[in-house]
Amino acid sequence: MKVFVTGSTGFVGNHVVQALLDRGHQVRALVRQRSEFKLKRPEDVEIIYGSVTSTADLMQGMQGCDAVIHLVGIIRALPSKGVTFERLHTEATANVIAAAKETGVSKMVHMSALGARENGPTPYFRTKFAAEELVRQSGLHYTIFRPSLIFGRGGEAIKMFAGMVRTFVVPIIGDGNYRFQPVNVTTVAQGFARALEVETAQGRTLDVGGPDTITFNEVMDALARVMGKTIVKIHMPVFPIKAATSVLEYFPGYPLTTDQITMLLEGSTCDEKPFYEILGLTPVSLEQTLREALW
Repeated sequence: MKVFVTGSTGFVGNHVVQALLDRGHQVRALVRQRSEFKLKRPEDVEIIYGSVTSTADLMQGMQGCDAVIHLVGIIRALPSKGVTFERLHTEATANVIAAAKETGVSKMVHMSALGARENGPTPYFRTKFAAEELVRQSGLHYTIFRPSLIFGRGGEAIKMFAGMVRTFVVPIIGDGNYRFQPVNVTTVAQGFARALEVETAQGRTLDVGGPDTITFNEVMDALARVMGKTIVKIHMPVFPIKAATSVLEYFPGYPLTTDQITMLLEGSTCDEKPFYEILGLTPVSLEQTLREALW
């Protein structure tokens, strides 16, 4: 099968490309100019330069393809640069769907996020849900994935958390008891590849999580164990952190936004079993995932 992939140069995207190649698929990757160096296996894919904001670019890329995997997403908006949740989540997905219909691509696997919902507390959640609705109403043979935290080698989250552990004193917003189901990036990538082949995955919106439901405190403890480090967790009150972030988030280099804090405190858990059962995948424990990511 020839598969067109958006977001191919990202953390998840590179793993998805690897999974597709491992299963014998041909990959055509949509890449922005001068971003091809981010591809882990550029010699094994066909590169198409363009953007998800251009239906013409997408149509050029999808010509002759059998399926599209749409991974593009952002976690932080930069309106001054035209980078908004509406544009990169909802409008981009509409462009992908339109291009697929024009070029006769009938299968689509779409990356959403756990917590996406119409009345979500942040634009990230609301635009992710709006994109899902476009996919569900598209008439394409689709599968939508909603992952919790994705951990793996090269991921920004694991780099940030590991950096916190190395400093010994780990600042934690609030009580740290908000819960997650971190999932192995290789498992997620295999899910995307298999969804193209498994008929019972079509028409499904699948929550994606790891087998361990764990608090943020426990995530940091597990990471410290794997790294052989001792840490002291310092719990910071939510209100002052949010108040400070509401001002500082507009400065370059500040690592958080108030919306990200809101989503962090909400947690991210699910019923992950259908994902593994439908796609024939084996869950990977958090500890094994952390070891693979760090060593």
